[in-house]
Amino acid sequence: MKVTAEKNEKVANMIFASIYPLYLNRLKKNGRTKKELDQVIHWFTGFDPEALQTLIDEKATFRTFFEKAKINPNAHLIKGVVCGYRIEEIEDKFELYRQCRRMEKLIDELARGRKMEKILRKDT
Repeated sequence: MKVTAEKNEKVANMIFASIYPLYLNRLKKNGRTKKELDQVIHWFTGFDPEALQTLIDEKATFRTFFEKAKINPNAHLIKGVVCGYRIEEIEDKFELYRQCRRMEKLIDELARGRKMEKILRKDT
């Protein structure tokens, strides 16, 4: 599937605080924890639990969330399909959408029971 400017803008304006509980509920149903979710988000964005909570309290949009993030230099190693979109085929002009899908891919892997050391990718 192709990302459109409208789709990118829709995701950019979504409130992170409204999506975070959905991520957490999905993970808890699969036996994972809030601490593990926060660890994955910290690896990807650089946000520690306190910074993450501040963004949630401020009701930050995904645009603000990713503007403030320090994306992990190994984020380019996150590949695959999420929600019908192949991450590595998302155009550069839709960077925010790509980052959102990368984060969802990490959360998806966590929910599916993948080991943390594989989720938190390292350059080889």
